[in-house]
Amino acid sequence: MPYTMTISPDFKPDLISGWYIFNTWLQKQIDESIHIEMVNDFKELSSAIDKDSIDLIYANPCDITKLIREKSFTPIAKPVGAHDETVIIIRQDNPISDIESLPGSVKIAMTDVPNVNTIGVILLESANITPADIETITCSNYITVAKKVISGEADIGFLLADAYDEFSSLVKKQVKPLMTSKIDVLHHALLVAPGFSDKQQALQNALFSMKDDSAGLDILKNLEIENWEPMDNDEAEFLIDMLDTLTPG
Repeated sequence: MPYTMTISPDFKPDLISGWYIFNTWLQKQIDESIHIEMVNDFKELSSAIDKDSIDLIYANPCDITKLIREKSFTPIAKPVGAHDETVIIIRQDNPISDIESLPGSVKIAMTDVPNVNTIGVILLESANITPADIETITCSNYITVAKKVISGEADIGFLLADAYDEFSSLVKKQVKPLMTSKIDVLHHALLVAPGFSDKQQALQNALFSMKDDSAGLDILKNLEIENWEPMDNDEAEFLIDMLDTLTPG
């Protein structure tokens, strides 16, 4: 029976083919059969984790806690230089220019990406806005978040900073960043399940040499990843502790 790999559902849709190509390449490198199973949202991912149906995962920082603490996954690699930061956007014509000037209660457009929303709520604390002061509109993607802000249905929106950077000039003319996090320690990572841990060294050998191979380099470019670097349990525990500290309540 093949092993199963999945990708955190917050990846950009235009990268989906890159992940399938990566999986094909990885199977050849470690001489194992790996089936890639994409999930539609974080609820579906949580269910898959609970059912122990995942052997290899490119995980969102918020899922790393559950994977390590509850399911005994082992971190093996992280993308070089990649950090997950949150930006809060507001309509371009809104006179408010800083977080502290927001009203006491706000309607927020957001996706279901947990770390983006967690950091967004933390950023609002400087305006004395608590979860009790927030009404949310859940959106399927970041461009819909922007549309809700532009239309006035939402006062502000939570976005992954990288997603905002890639908005078209047309969208950026209609929204503006109000505040961006600078945490620098949250990132995605590759983790292996206990039943796949015997392949950890082979996986790392393949990942860390990708940039030395023309095919591997092309795959990295298609995934918008510069390269892979090691991630150990100590670093993972630091990330988990940071998330615990940041999470409200």
